[in-house]
Amino acid sequence: MKDNSGLKPNPNFNVVEAGAIVVGIVIGVGIFKTPALVAANIDSEVNFLLIWFWGGLISVLGALCYAELATAYPHPGGEYYYLIRSFGKEIALLFAWGRLSVMQTGSISLLAFVFGDYLSQLVPLPEHGSGIYAALAVIILTAINTMGIQPSKWLQNWLTAAKLLGLLFVFLAGLTMTSSAIPRIASNSNPEGSYGLAMIFVLLTYGGWSEAAYLAGEIQDVERNMVRLLVGSISVISLVFLLVNFAYLKGLGLSTLAHSEVVAADLMGQVLGATGAKFISLLIAVSALGAMQGTILTGARTNYALGQDWKLFSWLGRWDHETQTPINSLLLQGVISLVLILFGTLTRSGFATMVEYTAPVFWFFLLLTTLSLFILRTAEPEASRRFRVPLYPLPHW
Repeated sequence: MKDNSGLKPNPNFNVVEAGAIVVGIVIGVGIFKTPALVAANIDSEVNFLLIWFWGGLISVLGALCYAELATAYPHPGGEYYYLIRSFGKEIALLFAWGRLSVMQTGSISLLAFVFGDYLSQLVPLPEHGSGIYAALAVIILTAINTMGIQPSKWLQNWLTAAKLLGLLFVFLAGLTMTSSAIPRIASNSNPEGSYGLAMIFVLLTYGGWSEAAYLAGEIQDVERNMVRLLVGSISVISLVFLLVNFAYLKGLGLSTLAHSEVVAADLMGQVLGATGAKFISLLIAVSALGAMQGTILTGARTNYALGQDWKLFSWLGRWDHETQTPINSLLLQGVISLVLILFGTLTRSGFATMVEYTAPVFWFFLLLTTLSLFILRTAEPEASRRFRVPLYPLPHW
């Protein structure tokens, strides 16, 4: 067997292809659930739309920090590599191990379950049908990624395009509805609502743009294109979120939206009846699949970087020249995801609780990565920084 440990990634992605990955990850399943949670904590339709706008702006500010780090240190390890240079190998190892064992694999598994839940509504299977679909999704997507970067990019492009077209249809459907098209719940000023809690739900929905950091080692002309990728992707995502939420408001109204368990299905059901509900199930399944594909692709890059730095994990640091993928990293990630799916199928509530506990860890390391910008500006002033965060350090405060 040939030794590929010395091989490194090539610049395989242009801005559009990398953007399809970022958009595909961020526009996952949150936009079908969190708008109701946000509406429950907001007192007016104007403020409801404004908080989605502010969430996009905050995400852009965070992306600018990542853009400087990624252009100065274009490494496939992304956040892992920034943490090494800022806080040392031990903290970075903890982060990489967390992504491999729970954070990234947990996200893949949860998305797989969402895919399985909604596909089961369209094509029911016997007992544990959702878990079967979830496992098949992980196996098939992992296999496609190990086949090579070209089929992986092709699949991501089509899945992202499909979900964007589907959401455009939801927007147009909301615009066609009259104010009396659906019975509305009486207006409620939400006296117990919390704008802070609403913003948390918004930012969770915007979460995932940081995965662009793991593409830095494979983006063509990264010093010029990383800023375009991050700002452009988040701009597209923000526009989509604003349009879809405007459609929810137009079709349902704020109070009805706040009490809806299935926002998009309620909206589309009024337009297409039972067919509308099936359309939303298919759209959510496709959205989950697209987010899974992007998460599988970027997650394997962390494992590859881990294998490059630690002898114990050196077998993960092998990059296949022919497929332009870290095959061993993809396979291990797939196996762990399947184990979590098995566990989740047998003890679903316990699985959900376990993954919920990973959220604080995710935000903790996101904060450390942002702090890396301050540390590296001071510790490595000689590093080439073609892009610098405007008005530094104001965007961080």
